Order: sequence, then structure tokens, then C-alpha cells
Amino acid sequence: MRTTARTSRRAMTFAVVATLATGLLAGCASDDDDGGSDGGSGGAGGNGKTTITIGTFGTFGYKQAGLYDEYMKLHPDINVKENVTTRTDVYWPKTVTRLQAGSGTDDVQAIEIGNITDAVQTQGSKFVDLGKEVDKSQWLDWKLKQATTADGKTIGLGTDIGPMAICYRKDLFKKAGLETDRTKLAKMWAGDWSKYVAVGKQYMKKAPSGTKFVDSASSVYNAALGGEAERYYKDPETVSWDKSEGVKKSWDVAMEVATSNMSAKLKQFDKSWDQGYANGTFASVACPAWMIGYIQEKSGTAGSGKWDVAAAPTAANWGGSFLGVPTASKHQKEAIALAKWLTAPEQQAKVFAKQASFPSTPSAYSTLKPKAETSAYFSGAPLTQIFSDSAKTIPSQYFGIKDQPINTAITDVGILQVEQKGKSPEQGWDAASKEVKDVLGQ
Repeated sequence: MRTTARTSRRAMTFAVVATLATGLLAGCASDDDDGGSDGGSGGAGGNGKTTITIGTFGTFGYKQAGLYDEYMKLHPDINVKENVTTRTDVYWPKTVTRLQAGSGTDDVQAIEIGNITDAVQTQGSKFVDLGKEVDKSQWLDWKLKQATTADGKTIGLGTDIGPMAICYRKDLFKKAGLETDRTKLAKMWAGDWSKYVAVGKQYMKKAPSGTKFVDSASSVYNAALGGEAERYYKDPETVSWDKSEGVKKSWDVAMEVATSNMSAKLKQFDKSWDQGYANGTFASVACPAWMIGYIQEKSGTAGSGKWDVAAAPTAANWGGSFLGVPTASKHQKEAIALAKWLTAPEQQAKVFAKQASFPSTPSAYSTLKPKAETSAYFSGAPLTQIFSDSAKTIPSQYFGIKDQPINTAITDVGILQVEQKGKSPEQGWDAASKEVKDVLGQ
């Protein structure tokens, strides 16, 4: 997931997600509760059962895919309770506070890709070494390394990754006089996010009343950055956000969107963004795999058959997450068993079937098949092929310890200054720079 948030998912997620989360991305709890549940390691449940809590963000898909119910059926003495926080930028600081206090954590704690370096470098001692509990070869090598400390401790098991696509409303594209075939669209913007923006300019010439081409400039920024080799760090010791060619290219294409009339100017994962899906406010969105489930949930039944999916301009990852078990858990043995089961290839394939969260376990790939209703919702798009093709060529990226807050400063401060307040790109960059320097203590 994505999330950021999905992260989230997810997410994604590719990223997801997320977290993938994100998004990056990506719930089981009320979406208007950004603070999430109070959390806390589970205790004795009803009828003598042991309650295992799992803290997540966004929409991980475990409940939606029926995995909690399946696990409780397999383990009649266990009750699983999920505590959801919508936004990762709320979830992670809260989680860190509880980890440092040594109390109040959930038995299983999700970690978004943007926070995994922070978790590894500053909170490693607060998590159980799950590498001793599993066959580590099940996961993508780069995914496993992201959750491994310098002394070889694996603090998280990979859930999803966030390979990128473009999700679009083919009914709105048709009304705007645009191409609607997914293969032809992919060729129109292949290789360059500026070509995607060019399609957006065409859309706006005959845009259906009340609609915009894309949800936000920030979503385009995150998607473009997910396909660059360098983000905000060159290595653990070298912060390079202000010199990164990937950041510059992604900022420039985001500014093309922010200074045009094609953006709905929505902040991702806010209520207005969710309502935008339901109301058909925007015609396309950068779409890591974990966002498939999010779109289905927020667009509702009215969106079925109106959405389609095409390959993104570049292969990219946005989001993706991990599951860890805090040492503060009162039920470590049971929590480890749940985390192992949820992240096993078989379960990752089930979550993909439900909401297309793309597995981080390659052995699951040959079995991936979205559910019939998911396929129908997205007009029969070959989701497995689209996301698999993206996943094969995602560039390896280093996520630094302050990766997520730097990203948030650029998207939620810098880009929003331009997109929502009418500031110039130079003023937006200056605002983002000030915020990043505060984050870095400079």
C-alpha cells in the first residue's frame, strides 16, 4: 500500500503504496478518523480468545479479502482486530511515540515504504527479528533489504509494492473527444510524463462540465518521481533533495499541471478527494496497483465499467509496505504467526485478487488473477500484465530516513502553494525548501 498510505497501499501503493500508503497508497475503520484507533497490544478477548491487534493505514485489503475471517477460522482461539489510520503522516509519528514509550503499540504494526528507513535506523531495536521466522528468499531482494538493519535484523515482512499505471474514466475521455483505447493511450504518453500532461491539455479543450483531467499536481509528481533513479538521498549520509535530477524533473512536470486548468486541485486522501471519485470530478489519476481497491471503494458501484487502466508513461513504484511485530507486543508468538501468514505468497495473491495490491513475493505472480468484479469494474483491463510489466523495470531507489517528511513538504506545502493559492513555481519551491530545511534541522 500507499499510501502513503498507502500509503498508502497501499501505495504503490507501487507505490504501491502503499504505501503504495503508498499510497503509498491505502480501510476498516471510519475514514474520517485520521487519528485512528487508540491501538494497543491485544489482550484476552471474549470466550477465552486472545485478541491480536494490527495497526494499518489506508486500505490494506486484508479485511476486504476476507483474510482476517479466514485466519480466525483456522485459529479459533484468536481474534484479530484491525486499527486503521487514514493518513501515514498521522499514523507513523503516533506509532514512533508508542514504540519509544514501549507501550501502546499494536501487536502487528504496518510500516509504509517512506518510513521503513526511519524504522530500520532508529527503531530497529523496538521490533522483533522476523528474519529468523521465515524463508527470506520468498521476497524480492530489494524489498527485503529495505527492512533489514545494518546487523542483519529483518524488522518487517514485505506486503505489496506499487508498480504504476494510469487509471482513467473512459466515459469522460470519450465525451472530451479523446482516444479511449488503453493501448493507444499508453503509446500517446509513453516515455514522458509531459506527454501525459499534453493529453490533459487536449482533454480540457472539450472537458465535460464540472470535470478536470487529473486529481492533483501532487499525484503526478509522486508518480513521476517513482520512476526516477534518485529521490531525496544519494546514500544514508548524503541528502540530495535540492540537487536531485529526479526531483527537478518531477517538480517541473507537476508545475505544468499546477499552473494549468487541468487539475481538480485535490489533496490526496482528504474527504474532498474521496468525493471526487464518487462524483466523477477528475478523469484520470496516477494509479499504483494498491489504488485499484481504493478507487473501487470510493467510486462505488456507479463507477463500475466506467474506469479503465493503461500503462503509465514510465515504469515506477509508488508505495508498498511491511508488517512488523513490536517487542512491546504482549502476544509476540501469535503476532509473528499472523504477520507471517498475511505476507505469505498465497495471501498476497488473495489481496491482489480483491484489490490488485501487487505482491512483493515473486512466487505469487504466476497465480495472480483479479476477481471477476474487479476486472469488470476496470473494463476488463489486463491488470496483471500492466502491473507486472511495470514491476519488471522499476528503478532501484534509496529511501532516506527523512524521505517521507521531505516528500510531504514538497507536495503538501510547495505544490499546494502553486496549485491552490496561485503562487508562482518559484514561490512554491521556496516554501517547500523552507519546510524541508525545518524537517532536516538546517
